Amino acid sequence: MCLRVRRAAIINEATAAQVVNESCHRMRRSGFVRATSFQLEWQNSRMSNWPAGPVIYEINTAAWLNQLTEQCDTTITLGIVPQFELERLAALQVDGLWLMGVWQRSPASQAIAQMDQGLQSEYRRALPDCTPEDVLGSPYAVYKYEVDSRFGGDGALRDLRRRLRELDIRLILDFVPNHLARDHEWVQKHPEHLVQGTNADLRDRPHEYFASGGRVFAHGRDPNFPGWTDTVQIDYRRPETRRAIIDVLCSLSNLCDGLRCDMAMLVTANVFRRTWGGGCEPSGAEFWVDAIRALKSINPGFLVAAEVYWGLEYELQQQGFDYTYDKRLYDRLLGSDAEQIRRHLLAEIDYQRRLMRFIENHDEGRAVTMFGAARSMAVATAALTLPGARLIHEGQIEGNAIRVPVQLRRRPAEASHAALEDFYRRLLRGLKLSPFHEGDWRLLQCREAWPSNGTYWNFVAHRWTERDQVLLIVANVSDQPAQCCLPLEFPALTGCTWDLCDLLHDVRYEREGDAMLDPGLYLDVPGYGHHIFQFRLKDRQIPAGVSRSGSLCAK
Repeated sequence: MCLRVRRAAIINEATAAQVVNESCHRMRRSGFVRATSFQLEWQNSRMSNWPAGPVIYEINTAAWLNQLTEQCDTTITLGIVPQFELERLAALQVDGLWLMGVWQRSPASQAIAQMDQGLQSEYRRALPDCTPEDVLGSPYAVYKYEVDSRFGGDGALRDLRRRLRELDIRLILDFVPNHLARDHEWVQKHPEHLVQGTNADLRDRPHEYFASGGRVFAHGRDPNFPGWTDTVQIDYRRPETRRAIIDVLCSLSNLCDGLRCDMAMLVTANVFRRTWGGGCEPSGAEFWVDAIRALKSINPGFLVAAEVYWGLEYELQQQGFDYTYDKRLYDRLLGSDAEQIRRHLLAEIDYQRRLMRFIENHDEGRAVTMFGAARSMAVATAALTLPGARLIHEGQIEGNAIRVPVQLRRRPAEASHAALEDFYRRLLRGLKLSPFHEGDWRLLQCREAWPSNGTYWNFVAHRWTERDQVLLIVANVSDQPAQCCLPLEFPALTGCTWDLCDLLHDVRYEREGDAMLDPGLYLDVPGYGHHIFQFRLKDRQIPAGVSRSGSLCAK
């Protein structure tokens, strides 16, 4: 059973309805978000549980809709995304669509983003003909948790979600727990929910505090960097504040099937104390434990994913997150040290199954830029076939090289990379195979192909098995040819001849089972070579332990 389902607080529908009604009442009093239709539609927000190890596709909402508008020569909102575009997404065979940046943008954030000289240079590098109208402000300085009117509003999002459901695609949205836009209505209506300072704080640290309505407020920040000047910091030490934010989360669960929580570790009790001092009331309270319990009580199948760093992935998993970013793997892949990658993959399987693997997202450089085209295919093969969720970034498949700042509504046109497109088409098709989601996973250890040949250290190899299916994944993460022997501990290989069908290259290799057991499957792979082998039995007598479908039974 999926870990998140075991952890869910399963309650009956009457109790869930009570949770929703109470949340709506508190939201109307707080004025944080509209509560319309939340009470009536909570049942409809339920959806079948996500598959284990889902493939999630991130899209920059503003740039996507702008591109469709130019393509269709008419204004496109979320409610009228062309069917051909949704079918294109469905053809990628992804399980979820993360629409990054749907919430209402802040006028103050937009003004700051348009005036900041450092950001202006970044905009022009990405979009040389950038104009002030292209700068919408940061999607992570949320003015209101309502879909931006430029994108069609909440109704348009509901229409899109319904159409995505018909294509078996689930919807993920952003939640920014740490802060709000500096011009959010709480600054005037509910200052008690925000971290406040003194005139001395404002005088001594003007980049970390700002004045509004006769009060001094802190900008949102993490403990290692200056504040984000377009934001105001939420005060998680107060139980009333935590309850108000939980109400927001419950309301958002009506609009989507999952939330990606931005910089989620910043509101854990220890990190918040280190950043702002003081302690939570009552002592020992953890926001995410209560928040995720409330979400799961309404919809046990709701997905909650955390952007998290600083080695706090396991802690946030224990607080209830279904998936946590695997930034450590990304950093090790950048370093090209196969041994460090393998060491990272020695962690307990229950932990690994709840990591989110990626080689690109909107915060990181483009994969084709950071790794190069050939290397990016090798590391994608190694990373995206591991246990856990798999994240693909819009433009990654096409080989886009320009990282577009999230403040922009437009992006430059880039030529597609045919080899990368073909690679990802094959990889995503392969990832639909059941073993990648329901199978048993094992990291494999390569041996030297002959004495004094140390190139075997450059391999990352692992396998999936499920009933009568076996998938073997091999990647050479170096730029030099490498050889190894890879012992395959599958007793049913004995006495049989097997076809190893490479799902990424349309080639097939015939190998004897006995030799693959000892000394092992011999591999001679060029620099950045990558393979996904599906085992198929040759047409001959079928021995015990092998099904008639022609694949090796898992042992």
